[in-house]
Amino acid sequence: MQAAAIPGGLESNPMYDVTIIGAGIVGLASAHKLLELRPGLRVALIDKEPAVAAHQTGHNSGVIHSGIYYRPGSAKARNCRKGYDELLSFCAQHGIEHEICGKLIVAVDDTEKPRLDQLFQRGVENGLEGLKQIGAHELRELEPNVRGVEAVVVPQTGIISYRAVARKLQALLVERGADIQLGAALKSVRRQGSELVLETSRTQITTGLMVNCAGLYSDRVAQLSGMRLDVKVIPFRGEYYDFTEDGEHLVRNLIYPVPDPALPFLGVHFTRKLGGGIEAGPNAVLALRREGYSRWDMHPAELLETLCYPGFRRLAARHWRSGLGELRRSFSRRLFLESLQRLIPAIEDKHLRRGGAGVRAQAVDTGGRMVDDFLILEEQLAIHVVNAPSPAATASLAVGAEVARRALDRLAQ
Repeated sequence: MQAAAIPGGLESNPMYDVTIIGAGIVGLASAHKLLELRPGLRVALIDKEPAVAAHQTGHNSGVIHSGIYYRPGSAKARNCRKGYDELLSFCAQHGIEHEICGKLIVAVDDTEKPRLDQLFQRGVENGLEGLKQIGAHELRELEPNVRGVEAVVVPQTGIISYRAVARKLQALLVERGADIQLGAALKSVRRQGSELVLETSRTQITTGLMVNCAGLYSDRVAQLSGMRLDVKVIPFRGEYYDFTEDGEHLVRNLIYPVPDPALPFLGVHFTRKLGGGIEAGPNAVLALRREGYSRWDMHPAELLETLCYPGFRRLAARHWRSGLGELRRSFSRRLFLESLQRLIPAIEDKHLRRGGAGVRAQAVDTGGRMVDDFLILEEQLAIHVVNAPSPAATASLAVGAEVARRALDRLAQ
């Protein structure tokens, strides 16, 4: 077993107080907070991949979000602001490289000004500091190549490697005695009295409580435990282009468009990466499998499950125009370039090379509405983090603390 190995091999049926499914940043943070609150608790963390942070955590754009986008009072707003402070403190304590460089949200024309004003007001209500609205002249001073009539300066945004955060959380968990089982896919869940028996591809374990942080498969894990859900996780792939060296001068920091209020995506934007370079994207197109990082990566059964889900069909009927546009942009380099030129007209095809991709786990209800907040559901012996898209990485320590508190309350019952 990688990390917290048991000499002589795994026990045939070890017993844990809490077993967490999923070694992404939310699962790791939940285990971290559990052992902070209750040292000595018997905690296991299992994941089907051979390393932590293999999916959403390791494939995002590495942005530390400020909390400007989220509805005041929502779980996203509350946890993003709290998690932001905790994340920066964690990085300072453990020497994790990061940079608070700020970003611009840009209105390209006058029609976008009202939505930009609303974002500014939302940021104020969410407690952001140093927000500033600027006109076209100041915008050109900050980003000479950006076209826009107005912008909001968000100084609290930053960049980081969430893989590095995840690896540090993993190391701390091992030090505190957590049993991290990687390469262990969950196969079944059954109740045995007041406990759960979890069968994995490596062993069988007994636990007093299961915490489901399985991301792209969180709904499947919930169903394994017998929970009935009125949401399903739909995978959306986000594709990126990287700037070539001769194009990097066009972008100084982070540049975002005014997002479409009808969809929980931030639009194609420009991100300066911590290790150097500029990344442009992502789009948001239906992935043909839950872990489909390529346009050609398809899992027929998973795709059929998505297409047959009434919630997805209603979502597609409501947003088919934008969905078709995203699909065309996925296959057309020219259309992707044109979407970038809307903010930075000087970008040319020669400045871009195809980059990586990530897959966002987005819960959609049966009515075809994307769940626009974190969603944590509970049953007697399990807690399910069913929807934790962006800004979950920024908010992970705050979300982990909430999950830990709920878990300890369950154990006390």
